[in-house]
Amino acid sequence: MMLAAWFFFSLIDTSVKWLVLAGLPALQLAFMRYFAHFFISTFLVLRGGADLERFKTAQPGWVIFRAYLLTASTAFNFIALLYLPLTVTAAIMFTSPIIVCLLGWPMLGELTGPWRIFGILMGFIGVLIVMRPFGEHFHWAMLLSIHNAVALALYSIITRKLAGVVATETMQFYMGAFGTMALLPFAIWHWTNPATAFDWVVMVLLGVWGWAGHEILTRAHRFAAANTLMPYTYSFLIYLTASSYLIWGHIPDFYTMLGAAIIIGSGLLIWARERRKLREVAHG
Repeated sequence: MMLAAWFFFSLIDTSVKWLVLAGLPALQLAFMRYFAHFFISTFLVLRGGADLERFKTAQPGWVIFRAYLLTASTAFNFIALLYLPLTVTAAIMFTSPIIVCLLGWPMLGELTGPWRIFGILMGFIGVLIVMRPFGEHFHWAMLLSIHNAVALALYSIITRKLAGVVATETMQFYMGAFGTMALLPFAIWHWTNPATAFDWVVMVLLGVWGWAGHEILTRAHRFAAANTLMPYTYSFLIYLTASSYLIWGHIPDFYTMLGAAIIIGSGLLIWARERRKLREVAHG
């Protein structure tokens, strides 16, 4: 299920890069990603009856802030994809689990041990290798990807806080509703019709793939712990590397792959320490 979820997410990034290179505005595509999501999630909520109580939540502030974080990261990611290879945006995004670890103490009260600190430093070095901020390969759009990694880390932490408190269908609904309403003015202002029927289909499917990916991702967490599922997120980079090569003939350079390997290694190190900690707690 995790492999399927990240495959859907890779379809979104690959399709968006295809469409922005075809001349479609990034914010229009971000709107379409949430509009279809909103339509599907509203239908699923209403399926149990058109009762306003089904749309209420005891944590409206956190639910809306969570939706904002994902909407902002989506919009900025779509803009970054116009300028950066898929593998670069994906590599930087993979610092998100490391940032979760960094924010674990102030936001969740989770202590950060020496191995976690080492993993965080490794991840930071990996990002510097990918970005090369003081060389000619640096592009300002990489800062958008850094923002997205931080936003996704906060999104993950808030999701953990809301798990078991707010229904998945409710969070999905507010995510789609917020993204649709926030991006609608930009979509209207910059609207550009796709040039081909194929581009129309791909644009409409953005939201379907987004909803499907999040739905499968959420359901996967019902069958296994987050620490068990985390390594499968790195399949995303494999998918994007394959699509980049097959569609645009792009092969990641040595420094991008080296930095990505260090980032993934640091994430797996933190994951391994978490699993060991949980086993120690389970065995007293």
